[in-house]
Amino acid sequence: MEINFLQISEQIYPETLNHRRYLHQNPELSFNEIYTTKYISSILKSLDIEHKFALKSSPEKSDNNIGVVAWLGKGEQSIALRADIDALPISEETNFSFSSTKPGIMHACGHDIHTAMLLSVAKILKQYEAFLPNKVIMIFQPGEEQLPGGAKLILDSQILDEFNIKAFYGQHINPEIPVGKIATKPGPLMASTDEFHIKIIGKSTHAAQPHLGADPIFAANNLINFLYSLPTKYANPLEPVLIAITAFHSGNATNIVPDEAKLMGTMRTYNQDLRNKLKSLIAEHSKNIVQSYGCKLQFDIVEGYPPLLNNDKCVDIVINSIFSHLGKDYFTQAEPKMWAEDFAYYSQFAPSCFWFLGCGSQSMDFYPLHNPKLNPIEESMIFGTALMASLAFTDI
Repeated sequence: MEINFLQISEQIYPETLNHRRYLHQNPELSFNEIYTTKYISSILKSLDIEHKFALKSSPEKSDNNIGVVAWLGKGEQSIALRADIDALPISEETNFSFSSTKPGIMHACGHDIHTAMLLSVAKILKQYEAFLPNKVIMIFQPGEEQLPGGAKLILDSQILDEFNIKAFYGQHINPEIPVGKIATKPGPLMASTDEFHIKIIGKSTHAAQPHLGADPIFAANNLINFLYSLPTKYANPLEPVLIAITAFHSGNATNIVPDEAKLMGTMRTYNQDLRNKLKSLIAEHSKNIVQSYGCKLQFDIVEGYPPLLNNDKCVDIVINSIFSHLGKDYFTQAEPKMWAEDFAYYSQFAPSCFWFLGCGSQSMDFYPLHNPKLNPIEESMIFGTALMASLAFTDI
């Protein structure tokens, strides 16, 4: 049976838009998506789609379901379609008629759009369920924006094990790409992310008597120089890697050497082996650098998401679906990002493909992801919905 996914997606776009705007007005932070989960469940119930709740939020709450796993079709194996559902601690500045009603919380990363599209995909798949070649799992995932990541917790819970998932597919809006374009590529698409939390303990003294103290600022500067040297001296120059110190707090007077300095930062790369090597070098040398200036070091590296690596076969499937159901002009080669995404855990579990959905326009002011004025073009959902629905009918 020939299904015109683009036409169907256009027909149900008003419903997709309603979903998006409701979710945008009612954002919830990572691992607190209780009412978002209720909304998703209510829509799935209205479509008579089987589903169960994915995780629990804090044990203090009795009504604490977060995230939904839904399924359609038959078969011993399946593919999975994923949307993240959490928002960010950002105060919205868009002046939309459907702006966030939650002070200090905003869907500034497009997860409301991702969720709305997957809800419309569910409607399409339910209508054509009898023609599905395999079972389709739809994951409405909480906690993408906060470690350890909802994807990891869902996989660790083994809630997906019964479905024998052979491939995962997911998408993310990108306002840097014009609406009507979908970008992906095989191999690395997003980076790993690790967080630095550093405390250097010195000895306070009068600035005119530095020999009586231990200067944590001087020690911190030399530690920063070492960290920034790692990509240039220990990595192949052709290998993308980023180390950034993004916070430095110390002292409060002009004539006092402070007793401590606190730093924070991040490290990102597409190469897991290089990631491990750099963390080993940091652990080996940082303490000695700080001690050489009479200071003590507390250095905690919080391991974040792994690199997101697209599977060649899954990428081919996505590109073929774009060509077949949207048109060749809709595809563009993706530029890898140093962003991080917990979809990477799914890509470690089974072959996967993740893509960027263009939602920008040169005729509008540009605001990037995580900006309080993010203004994605909503019509982009037509194309993301059509593509994701079409993937449910591809061979595994």
